[in-house]
Amino acid sequence: MKSNVDIKKIAKATIRMEGESILQLEQYINDDFTEIISNIINSKGRLIVSGIGKSANIAQKMVSTFNSTGQPAIFMHAADAIHGDLGNVQADDIVLCISKSGNTEEIKVLLPLIKAMGNTIIAITANTDSYLSKQSNWTINTSIEKEACPNNLAPTTSTTAQLVIGDALAVCLLECREFTDADFARYHPGGTLGKQLFMKIGELCSNNQAPQVSADSSVNEVIVEISNKRLGATAVIENNQLLGIITDGDIRRMLENQSDWNNFKAINIMNSNPKIVKEVELASDALKVMQQNNISQIVVVNDDAYIGIVHIHDILKEGLV
Repeated sequence: MKSNVDIKKIAKATIRMEGESILQLEQYINDDFTEIISNIINSKGRLIVSGIGKSANIAQKMVSTFNSTGQPAIFMHAADAIHGDLGNVQADDIVLCISKSGNTEEIKVLLPLIKAMGNTIIAITANTDSYLSKQSNWTINTSIEKEACPNNLAPTTSTTAQLVIGDALAVCLLECREFTDADFARYHPGGTLGKQLFMKIGELCSNNQAPQVSADSSVNEVIVEISNKRLGATAVIENNQLLGIITDGDIRRMLENQSDWNNFKAINIMNSNPKIVKEVELASDALKVMQQNNISQIVVVNDDAYIGIVHIHDILKEGLV
């Protein structure tokens, strides 16, 4: 490794160069781009995204984004397409082909075959005079001044430009379809994101014991219940109806402020207006309530019936942050 290389300077220059190139893409968003979005939305088929080399990698990422935001899409490698994978293309599909030069041999073999099938072709290329551009119904220009690579060879700025155009397409399609959080949730049921969109607070509550005491329970009984159930709080219940909540913080404050508490009952020290959530509410929404009110526990109910208590740690353990 060269001793005189300024790593930070190179990294910053790369980011600056790619950032400036991305901003220049705005000039290529024209009426054709609007027509492209309209045709994709009105299509009865899928979006077939194809490329070769680094463009194929970008194509795969685009497909992932399209599918997760409501646009059916599949990836088709340009080289594999001319060796059998062309059978993936159906009559109503639109083919989105990505290539910086637009003149690779695979592209030149593939495009006539697609045109013969009658499919619409959209080009994403930095060369609007290329074979790809001339054979396509529409072209999205991704021209750049130069690659971030000092030799102007390694695909860097050009692939970033392709990626950004793909995101622009996906977001436009998402907005035009009025794709909602609920729609998004259907396609992301797993992992942390799925939990944020699906997990109900009642699911977490069912994992815990439901601490409870009566209104006339002694302070000792309250302390024992809080200690045994390990949630840092207990509900005060009468005929399965919630009267209030007592936290370990309430106990500490009582001990600090009262010298004679031996005759106190649960009703004397409870918070009669606790924060509550219904068991059908999202755990992520319950977390927001807890954070906004700076509390560690929240009471879960079903209509007016007490279900249990969830501690903020129960939510954080699920990664819902």
